[in-house]
Amino acid sequence: MSTSSVTEVGTLRFATAGSVDDGKSTLVGRLLHDSKSVLADQLEAVEHVSRGRGQDAPDLALLTDGLRAEREQGITIDVAYRYFATSRRRFVLADTPGHVQYTRNMVTGASTAELTIILIDARNGVVEQTRRHAAIAALLRVPHVVLAVNKMDLVDFSESVFCALTNEFTSYARQLGIQEITSIPVSALTGDNVVEPSRNMAWYDGPTVLEHLETVSVGDRPDDRPARVPVQYVIRPRTAEHRDYRGYAGQITSGVVRVGDPVAVLPTGRTSTVEAIDLLGEAVQSAWAPQSVTVRLRDDIDVSRGDMIVPTDAAPAVTRKVGALVCHVADRPLTVGRRVLLKHTTRTVTAVVDAIPSRLALDDLSHHASPGQLTANDIGRVLLRTAEPLALDLYADSRRTGSFLLIDPTDGTTLTACMADGIG
Repeated sequence: MSTSSVTEVGTLRFATAGSVDDGKSTLVGRLLHDSKSVLADQLEAVEHVSRGRGQDAPDLALLTDGLRAEREQGITIDVAYRYFATSRRRFVLADTPGHVQYTRNMVTGASTAELTIILIDARNGVVEQTRRHAAIAALLRVPHVVLAVNKMDLVDFSESVFCALTNEFTSYARQLGIQEITSIPVSALTGDNVVEPSRNMAWYDGPTVLEHLETVSVGDRPDDRPARVPVQYVIRPRTAEHRDYRGYAGQITSGVVRVGDPVAVLPTGRTSTVEAIDLLGEAVQSAWAPQSVTVRLRDDIDVSRGDMIVPTDAAPAVTRKVGALVCHVADRPLTVGRRVLLKHTTRTVTAVVDAIPSRLALDDLSHHASPGQLTANDIGRVLLRTAEPLALDLYADSRRTGSFLLIDPTDGTTLTACMADGIG
């Protein structure tokens, strides 16, 4: 079977983001409701809570505000994940918080997303939190960005308002390097242009939100990128039947692995050849991302958890010095000289923050040089030095093997989400 025929294009992972009260949860609730992706008991529970608040119609935002604290406060304070499907595609959505103190949650929701919907209130326009979310989408290199100009019913469905906001956002996003932008005027409350085309905006002839989600092109051919297999577990049964068995289990993060491929094991650099590939207990001739496999090598070489199996002719750099664009997510500041754990795929090494060259100012996209520290929700750049060598791709080349986390070694708290932009 050719690798082009197995590309996973049937599932779209997307995230929603926006400032407080821009209507993210209502949009997602409307999307679920109007696409008939809500179970009867879920809708009944929402109707019950809505009646308790004195509302005549069900508050569809409650379909994503799943935590009791969120429902009681009427806000989103956590990333709410939902799974649904239409006849054309399956979806995994992450509804992220709008409050500035929860900006870090967008990093979680958008880190694996192929599309991000950024909402703005048509009355308020592009605000600082809008710019922050656009910057995170750019840093995470989310392939597709949708600008949903919400609450169009409150500006009389004005085309001029929509065009002005689209131009303002697009100009800012282009400076960040975002190229794929689709703007859609919507009213999540009334359902205009969410699932069904709006009768109130005849001047708009583009897709609805659902239509765009169903038709946007996503997924790469597995063989578009070099193979990467971070080793998660070394399998040695040590039974009479499998006395000589030695396999290296892990998820293929990119590319295709084939029997007979010459490979290197990083960071040691030892080389061998793929002797066999086991998938779900069966021997196969090839496997591709994101399948989980056990790779067996022809030579008996030392391979451990955290090593990476790669093609000998397309190996990533091995380094102990890394530069990265980062979003600091912890309440405790990240300071120069701080010792941290660096977790990259299945490998965790100790590291030290050598420098913090800059912090990004979101209002004008200027870089404040040598800020000394990064505080919660800051976006900036750091230079790190690791105690052990690391096999690392640039984030621009691979979102999976070019990203890593900084962790507090004392209590395991995640400190910073990082995207490698410089090696060595």
